[in-house]
Amino acid sequence: MKVLVIGSGGREHTIAWRLAQSNRVSEVICVPGNGGTAHESKCKNINPKDNPALQNLSLNEAAVNVARSEKVDFAVIGPEDPLAEGIADSLWNAGIPTVGPKAKGAALEASKDLSKIFMKKYGVACADSETFTDKSSALAYIRQKGAPIVIKADGLAAGKGVVVAKTLEEAENAVEELTANLGEAGKKLVIEEYLQGVEISVLAAVSVTEESAAKGTACIKAFLPARDHKRLLDGAQGPNTGGMGAVCPLSDVTPETMAAFEKNILQPTLKGLIAEKMDYRGFIFFGLMITKDGPKALEYNVRLGDPETQAVLPMMDFDFSELCEAITNGTLNKFEMKWKSGFQVAPVAVSGGYPLKYAKGKVITLSNSVIDAAGAKVFIAGAIEDRRAKTPTLITSGGRVLACSAHGDSFDEAWKKAYEALGGVNFEGMFFRKDIGLPGAAESN
Repeated sequence: MKVLVIGSGGREHTIAWRLAQSNRVSEVICVPGNGGTAHESKCKNINPKDNPALQNLSLNEAAVNVARSEKVDFAVIGPEDPLAEGIADSLWNAGIPTVGPKAKGAALEASKDLSKIFMKKYGVACADSETFTDKSSALAYIRQKGAPIVIKADGLAAGKGVVVAKTLEEAENAVEELTANLGEAGKKLVIEEYLQGVEISVLAAVSVTEESAAKGTACIKAFLPARDHKRLLDGAQGPNTGGMGAVCPLSDVTPETMAAFEKNILQPTLKGLIAEKMDYRGFIFFGLMITKDGPKALEYNVRLGDPETQAVLPMMDFDFSELCEAITNGTLNKFEMKWKSGFQVAPVAVSGGYPLKYAKGKVITLSNSVIDAAGAKVFIAGAIEDRRAKTPTLITSGGRVLACSAHGDSFDEAWKKAYEALGGVNFEGMFFRKDIGLPGAAESN
């Protein structure tokens, strides 16, 4: 079978790699893909910008065009923006089974206000919050509540829409900056209670339609818990980023915590998806805070997390293509997910200056002997092929450049392998945290 993967980041490279490992999959078509998928076994990049027949089409139209011309069996959507813009609706309307919610379900990430309304309506354990469209009312509420407090832009903001303000001054500045700099995404603000605890991520597969709801087969199945490390510097210091690395599973997450998550967050979410008659066949990401009162939901993402995907998908001891088909054809309730024992650690290498201003176009050198000796896998995120070079050359194109993901029977073994593999990576300005997964590395409030 052939599969279409939409996206160009580290998450999409990991998805394509995992699909290509299946004996059932003959080819993975990546739109647009990146410098990693360009050389991944069984993978082929198609960039609409480089294709005269596609370059004047919207992404939705281009995806349908490629899916039909390549005769793919199903599609997997990586990023949130195309989902919010209805790419799953377009593909399903064209007869292409698609892993990714339709636009109505994707609004759970596209609008933080809608997501909070949903959580409260269906009894999902979460932080208290209020929503404001008027800046002066928002400032008055913050002054009444005091700090610490969390300010979120309502719309999609590429990871730049959330501020955890420790002081009243930080909170007031956040209101000013989010409303001034984020355009439509910042016109509405969700102001949320500050929760004390430690953050974790739980990714899950979802298969909900009106038909499956009527049959009683609609379901959500959680993956192993993971943790992303958002802060730039060791010890969870410095500015927030899109993610400096991830680890899976988590020794500090107990079965009791996961049972509470299932009861108070996962099942109420499923209830809500069914009640709202959403066609949600895809993945969902639960951002959680583990508090003294148990886990509480911070946010929904309507796709796999990044860089959590680079740590979670390698732990799968089942055929990922079969999971994707179970999601689309309504048999997820019968699908058995098995997981490898041990741990996966995936530190991320970023461009110097990230998450602020950084240079692009830096040549990346990969020592395959070092990486292979460590038993690691490099997942490319912000890197492309330099077509001007006489021989294929990988150059940086983004802030988060790549992740080195390694497995070990123990956490220590996985950590050592991942960092040994990073020793085989080099580009000008390369920077990475040295404590992913270690004690004191996790963000906590």
